[in-house]
Amino acid sequence: MPASGNWSCACGGVPRPLSVELTYLGSTFNVRLLTCPDCGQVLVDESLALGKMLEVEQLLEDK
Repeated sequence: MPASGNWSCACGGVPRPLSVELTYLGSTFNVRLLTCPDCGQVLVDESLALGKMLEVEQLLEDK
């Protein structure tokens, strides 16, 4: 989750940490991310997308 910030969703909701299911190349991962309880949008911050998710993507593609 982002280290800091006062986040709000475009729909006006206030995101909160919730468990979400991510699927990629047939593999499913449960992670806790900021999610808007009103519309369901999930925030994947830049450090997660370019860091850990990129590592997992490369590992899965190498298999």
